[in-house]
Amino acid sequence: MSDLTGLSRDELEALAEAGREVRLCQRVLAKTGDTVVGELLRGHGTLHEWRHYPPGDVYDGEHHAQYYYHVHPEDDRPRGEHGHFHSFLRPHGMPMGIRPAALPDAAPPENDNDALSHLIGVGMDGAGQAVRLFTTNRWVTGETWYAADDVIAMLDGFIVDHARPSWPANRWLTGLVRLFRPQIVRLLRERDATVRDWADRHPDAYVYEDRGLDITSQCAISVEEQIAEVDMLLRGTRRRRPIFPESPRFDDAGGSAMSVADDPPPSFR
Repeated sequence: MSDLTGLSRDELEALAEAGREVRLCQRVLAKTGDTVVGELLRGHGTLHEWRHYPPGDVYDGEHHAQYYYHVHPEDDRPRGEHGHFHSFLRPHGMPMGIRPAALPDAAPPENDNDALSHLIGVGMDGAGQAVRLFTTNRWVTGETWYAADDVIAMLDGFIVDHARPSWPANRWLTGLVRLFRPQIVRLLRERDATVRDWADRHPDAYVYEDRGLDITSQCAISVEEQIAEVDMLLRGTRRRRPIFPESPRFDDAGGSAMSVADDPPPSFR
């Protein structure tokens, strides 16, 4: 079953809007032969494995969203992938009431805004296209662990809304998280299920620091296929309100009186 099955029209329209944003960013970059990955690597010389690009990460101080790009050694990355993004949200950008999971080794950081949550990883191919989504075990990024439903509640807060190091790259990743929200929701829930299962099968290891478990869920993605499926589903759903104003209603008795709806429908979008 598709991750998009059962979504409401409003939810599908939100995905469609995100798809338009992602396409826009890719289009303007392609006009100059650029990609979102190239935007982050530009000016940093030789590409070093494991190093964060850009140095110091990208951080939106208003929304407290953060991300970076890096590459693993060639023998430690999926076939066809160049590198990947890691995206995060810090506590000052999280919805009210969200708290870290009560783990045995949980300890509050000195700065309360340092208890950041990893949202999703995005694998990129050599052409600068997104090809995979994945979640990770806690030790991989050194995040603070939050329950899947709490991380899901954070997704809409991932907004990088400034120009540096690249406005189209920032907008692209913001839009991508929205475009693939249904898949990310599923992967986060699978993440927690994987961790529980691993803990059950490895009782002598502390699962969150077990180097034997790094990727906790993943799936292949295609921006164009996602947009096409959203478009197909939108064409097949019924509108909640009529596209055009209602026709006049004539009085059956006299045939001359007519009435119209008291409140005209909102303008067609």
